[in-house]
Amino acid sequence: MEYIRGRYSWLIRPLLVFLDLFIINLLAFYYFNFNQDNLYFFSSVFFNNKHLLFIVYCVIFWMFSTSFISFYRVYRYTSALNILSLLIKQFLIFSILVYAFIGVFRSVNIQAFVTFKYLASTFIIIGSIKLLSYYLLRAYRLKLKGNVRRIVIIGDTVGANELKNIFIQKKELGYKLLARFSNSNSKDITGNLNESFSFLEANENIDEIYCAIEELTENQVNEFVKYANIHHCNIKFIPETKKLFSKRLKTDFYNYLPVLSLQQVAINHDFNKLVKRTFDVVFSIFIIVFILSWVSIILFILIKLESKGPLFYKHKRNGINYKEFNCYKFRSLRTVKEVKGTYVKQNDNRLTKIGKFLRQTSIDELPQFINVFKGDMSVVGPRPHMLSYTEDYSKKIDKYNFIFRHHVKPGITGLAQIKGYRGEIKSDEDIINRVKFDNFYIENWSLLLDIKIIIQTTLNIFKGQEKAY
Repeated sequence: MEYIRGRYSWLIRPLLVFLDLFIINLLAFYYFNFNQDNLYFFSSVFFNNKHLLFIVYCVIFWMFSTSFISFYRVYRYTSALNILSLLIKQFLIFSILVYAFIGVFRSVNIQAFVTFKYLASTFIIIGSIKLLSYYLLRAYRLKLKGNVRRIVIIGDTVGANELKNIFIQKKELGYKLLARFSNSNSKDITGNLNESFSFLEANENIDEIYCAIEELTENQVNEFVKYANIHHCNIKFIPETKKLFSKRLKTDFYNYLPVLSLQQVAINHDFNKLVKRTFDVVFSIFIIVFILSWVSIILFILIKLESKGPLFYKHKRNGINYKEFNCYKFRSLRTVKEVKGTYVKQNDNRLTKIGKFLRQTSIDELPQFINVFKGDMSVVGPRPHMLSYTEDYSKKIDKYNFIFRHHVKPGITGLAQIKGYRGEIKSDEDIINRVKFDNFYIENWSLLLDIKIIIQTTLNIFKGQEKAY
């Protein structure tokens, strides 16, 4: 079970619930005039049955709907994007509930626009409070060192090191690393695994223990679990990062036998595909008409002045379900022939001067909006690989995880690209992390995530990225 520790942080959630309910009902009194004769707040509560019924109705269904979507389950590691997604979901549900109430009680004479103003005001105020409390808590942890979780990491694996770096670099999350134990000889290790138990017994104020299970024996895992249960601290396990864990497996029980099956991810649901395709078409038309149209004329002149060859460079790539298509780019090299092993390297002598600028700013990718309009690509998705590399990459990681990224249309930009895993593959870790981020995107897709990736890509164009060459 999850233990809640701390002096006052457990009060935050009930306080937010109370504030939200208060705002919902206060604004209802302001916007909805159920009875013009009752002008005062308290008289309308006690003497107007419809007002009282609306209060009870809102309280019950608000609590039910927020519980259903885990509206108040916001943790220190929850992103602002997830909070915004929860706000949109909750107010779509709440809007339906409010209109349903007015529809049932037809004697309530409220204009549709007034109801819309009520819902919009409620959304803005509650959303502002929720986001403000989120950022205030982050600032409180960062500046005043409050609301801190005291943690211990057991293990010296890749995953444990990644987690340690997150805790150290992201101070706003409020994790204080007290010690780290492993049988390895790394510099920042406090002691070996046997010494960890002595440390835990001597420090009873530990909130969470993170164990890299691949480094522990079954008996050691049981000892840590036993300690956590006795001392009411949370224990969590770090998986091996080279194994790409996912939500794709669903467990069914045939009598007592568990059977795993693959379940369809949200991005491939019919309605979501329609939403994503509509966004792609609208966005690509905007870029083609207002940017690509005049940029192409300027680049045609600059590219031709420096080297012979076409304006656009066509190359075969694997798309959805490995379907081949011609991917377009502005030509940035002196050659247009695609040869295996031709990933552009830093200070590559094949690059033209204008081509180097195009690649550093990712302007060379603009013609791919034509691919998006045609339906070969999406604005956001896993980047398509050269045909000559597809088979090589699939040998370096689990085949199913590699195949899974080809179940959606490739994108001009993607989650892996904004995280720095773009361009040249220098090691197995590069392709493993690229596929890991691609699969995470597919499993956790939302239109808001697409917009966030597009904004971050735009910012990266101005800031520059290490592998943008």
